[in-house]
Amino acid sequence: MKLNTELRGKLALSKNYAHKIWLVGDGLTEEEQLKAPKGTLFIPFSQFPPKRMRKDCFYHTTPAMMSPTSFENMDSCENWLPRRAMSAWRVAGILHALEGWNVHECGHTIFDIEKIWEASLQHGFRPLMISP
Repeated sequence: MKLNTELRGKLALSKNYAHKIWLVGDGLTEEEQLKAPKGTLFIPFSQFPPKRMRKDCFYHTTPAMMSPTSFENMDSCENWLPRRAMSAWRVAGILHALEGWNVHECGHTIFDIEKIWEASLQHGFRPLMISP
């Protein structure tokens, strides 16, 4: 995993498997999942969710938000998300169009996160809650 200079001081790469909350990317292996303690919460930061290997652990969805109630005929964008949920990537594209932002986010380049968060809420998007 590559981290830019600003983020390196805010995230620690664990050298053991004892933690109960894991931020995971596409490279999470079956072997690593099996080493997690019972009750571990896996939170993906990748576009696709990890394969659910454990019944005694919890798996959060990929980054997503609930769509505004003004959206009609909305089902789901990905088959692993609940009804009316949209992946963060799709929400970002909609926000860029609605706000007229002519900025491209790629790799470590992230537009003003507070501005994006506020715009998402103003347009009716809501955080996706974790259900036990």
